[in-house]
Amino acid sequence: QVQLVESGGGLVQAGGSLRLSCAASGLTFSDYAMGWFRQAPGKGREFVTRISRAGLMTSYTDSVKGRFTISRDNTKNTMYLQMNSLKPEDTAVYYCAADRVYGIVGTTPAYWGQGTQVTVSL
Repeated sequence: QVQLVESGGGLVQAGGSLRLSCAASGLTFSDYAMGWFRQAPGKGREFVTRISRAGLMTSYTDSVKGRFTISRDNTKNTMYLQMNSLKPEDTAVYYCAADRVYGIVGTTPAYWGQGTQVTVSL
């Protein structure tokens, strides 16, 4: 079965950096667009960023543009999220997601990971 496993979350001070990873198994990774979502306490899950199957297309929600970078390594079946200049409002559980269609992975992806907590302190 498809498994998406996030790692790399933790506690960081404002202005700091974290790198999240999402390791995929049970699917042909290069056939899937990938994405990151997040859910802050008391809020709904929101789209953060996505990347196309070969990594040629990306998009970001406005609040993270210029601070976050999504990437993938299809030889390692892994996607990454480099998060710089972190702010307290970035505090959330971060989820990776997969779907065959780039246009869908940012809205209703077929597969989800379990999430990893990111906490940004003042």
